[in-house]
Amino acid sequence: MTLVEASVIARVETGGPALPQERRLVTAIPGPRSQELLARKADAVAAGVGTTIPVAVVAAGGGVVVDADGNSLIDLGSGIAVTGVGNAHPRIVEAVAAQLAAFTHTCFTVAPYEGYVAVAERLNALTPGDHAKRSALFNSGAEAVENAVKIARRFTGRQAVVAFDHAYHGRTNLTMGLTAKNIPYKSGFGPFAPEVYRAPMSYPLRDGGLTGPEAAARAITQIEKQVGAENLAAILIEPIQGEGGFIVPAPGFLPALADWARANDVVFIADEVQTGFARTGAWFASEHDGLVPDLVVTAKGIAGGLPLSAVTGRADIMDAAMPGGLGGTYGGNPLACAAALATLDAYEHDGLIERAQRIGDLLHDRLGRLAADDPRIGEVRGRGAMVAIELVDPETGAPDAALTAKVVAHAHANGVVLLNCGTYGNVIRFLPPLTIPDELLLDGLGVVADGLAAA
Repeated sequence: MTLVEASVIARVETGGPALPQERRLVTAIPGPRSQELLARKADAVAAGVGTTIPVAVVAAGGGVVVDADGNSLIDLGSGIAVTGVGNAHPRIVEAVAAQLAAFTHTCFTVAPYEGYVAVAERLNALTPGDHAKRSALFNSGAEAVENAVKIARRFTGRQAVVAFDHAYHGRTNLTMGLTAKNIPYKSGFGPFAPEVYRAPMSYPLRDGGLTGPEAAARAITQIEKQVGAENLAAILIEPIQGEGGFIVPAPGFLPALADWARANDVVFIADEVQTGFARTGAWFASEHDGLVPDLVVTAKGIAGGLPLSAVTGRADIMDAAMPGGLGGTYGGNPLACAAALATLDAYEHDGLIERAQRIGDLLHDRLGRLAADDPRIGEVRGRGAMVAIELVDPETGAPDAALTAKVVAHAHANGVVLLNCGTYGNVIRFLPPLTIPDELLLDGLGVVADGLAAA
């Protein structure tokens, strides 16, 4: 019996994660079996498909990932905020298995089914605002962002879209244009879609003391001068930036932008792909600022690891596209919809919003104490289970990407899945599954602390 088979059987028998919730190293990272897979990857997979940590995963659950050599690693990445409810959650396994036995695909735009409609109903109810809403389902965050822009353009009859410094919105042609970071996401892949403009983000650590309203005024002035409200279809923004560095805008920044957009009939789109679904200690990060976006884009944490995304928003905006104008062969696949409904139940009934708040308290406490003793930590920021540290030169405040790389490499070698991010490559982000035990999370943070000390 393989390790994977044993894990699945144990999960079914116990109704929960069967993997021991511990960091355990039996070989160096990568071990020999992982090295074999990496060699096969080099021969079979395009070089542009990189990997973060050199392991061959065979099982995962709770707060751990197990590799082919038997190493158990602490998961502080959740597959980039996807497995918020934990890997192979029993609710999801059961729901997907039942749907798999019924039917796997019809294409909703050919022959519809209840799962798609039920997911849309849940999203309409959960996203901010009590106005009439509609939803459309897709496959990835980038695909949903593109469709949100399509919908906004159709509704307004305008073409221009504004995104922000440090933004990340995807890897397709339009979303590469919306994304700010050049390497590795954009370099050599142009030309990009036209009518995309960029405005300055509120970045409290590097804004020289600008308040949120002041930073918003700066952005609005640039938009008015360089684009013109009369030409603008949509403002697209992450309530907390993800790949850009977990940047939490100063209080008042987002509401001021939303108010300006509403006053000028510009569609305000919140990209909640990374921040959505309990990650920040609320269903959606927009709630922390009292935002009611016109459109909300979701993906990642929506379906426990199955590919699904959505655009949800005001019914009049969402209904602007003609019948047949939205869709896709796999959008709202029956298996993904079954997973999404089970995932939403897990967030709601397993107390995972409250759990995200608890994780946030642990992260801020431990990382805050580290920062108090280490001036290389320029800032600890984030909300809920979406927290980061920005590493800097303590003398100049300049980003320190080299130090960041050393700390991340130390974590990987010592059994912790850890991710960096940021325009300058100097931010370490913490995105643990919301099912991670406290002791395991603190062990992982201890490894990070050791990496900082060693560097």
